[in-house]
Amino acid sequence: MNKVNKVIEEDSKYLMQSFRRWYPLVVDHAIGSLVYDVEGREYIDLNAGIGVVALGHNHPKIKEAIAEQMEKFFHYSLTDFYYELAVDVAKKLSSLMPFSAKVFFTNSGTESVEGAIKIARWHTKRQYVVGFINSFHGRTMGSLSFTSSKSVQRSFFSPLLPSTLLIPYPDKRNPLFKDVDSLMEFVEDWLFEKVVDPNEVAAFVLEPIQGEGGVVVPPDDFLPKLRALTKKHGILLIVDEVQTGIGRTGKMFAFEHYNVEPDLVCLAKALGGGLPLGAVVGRSEVMDLPPGSHANTFGGNPLALSASKVVLEEVPKLLRRVNDVGKEIMEELMDARSPYVHEVRGKGLMIGLELRKGKRPFKEGLEKALIESFRAGALPIGAGESVVRLLPPLTIEEELAIKGTRIVRESVERL
Repeated sequence: MNKVNKVIEEDSKYLMQSFRRWYPLVVDHAIGSLVYDVEGREYIDLNAGIGVVALGHNHPKIKEAIAEQMEKFFHYSLTDFYYELAVDVAKKLSSLMPFSAKVFFTNSGTESVEGAIKIARWHTKRQYVVGFINSFHGRTMGSLSFTSSKSVQRSFFSPLLPSTLLIPYPDKRNPLFKDVDSLMEFVEDWLFEKVVDPNEVAAFVLEPIQGEGGVVVPPDDFLPKLRALTKKHGILLIVDEVQTGIGRTGKMFAFEHYNVEPDLVCLAKALGGGLPLGAVVGRSEVMDLPPGSHANTFGGNPLALSASKVVLEEVPKLLRRVNDVGKEIMEELMDARSPYVHEVRGKGLMIGLELRKGKRPFKEGLEKALIESFRAGALPIGAGESVVRLLPPLTIEEELAIKGTRIVRESVERL
């Protein structure tokens, strides 16, 4: 038995199999935009650890920053004591927002969403929160109440968080969605008139671009019109930028594409440079929870913060090339000669290629395309029901990006 099969067999024996692997990749080490398995095979990373390693693997400045911090201290709970590094990163995050902000550090995206929901309820003294169908916000019980990209994510976990409502996302694939004006009318004339008084709604929570749901880019007028509606009723707007934030879409935050100012922004993934770190960044006047009402032990870990400081210094320098390389990748995918390619969509280096067989999602085609890409040396992942998703490191070399994309394109063409 080779080493790959041995690890996979023992993984099946000792780890709970509640997650799905797209193909049998057993990672040994990685550098930049290249990943190597335990048998020495080389792959082009087109998923960056699900959008986490924005600066690529083993970035020298991140390694140097972590090593320097390790000589000082690994941990000292930020919610009970103080350290300067947390202030430095919070100041940087605040400076990137279009409003005066305060920060609460977490360990993950789902924890950021949970924190944002608590903040919204406390600040407004209202209990209802409205989310959108086909979203992914995490798997803990609060965030899971708004996650709905696949029914298996929610099956047999009820009851979930009470006073939560889900409405259609502005997705042209959804037969219930006509246009943004109709969606806003539905909220005003039906949701608020028949189901819940807007004075009881604390917040709307959404992804500015749905990631796990299939890289769904909403119409340009969606966020501005939703923002206007929430302001009219004194409702907060929570934007989940866990996947879209920190440069992924060609701007530091995806909400910037739509010229809106949210009240609370949820971050994680790329924020920690590969280490577990998340954050809720909110308007200063909204971040008004009293001492003792919300805390954690590991949020704002100093090693993760040292990496984050590098990420927040380096990513703004990459935004132009993120857009340029992303455009080249999309053009390459649009050249795919296959009857199964329904659409190529995305922004920056958050790109999806949707496969359909007739009018139905081509799930088997997605699985085959991913396996074939893996065997040929590229590592895309899936999203939605049948979308090939590309989230390469923001630092990926143009040559590698195109080489990897061509592998994906050819894998789709062979279906």
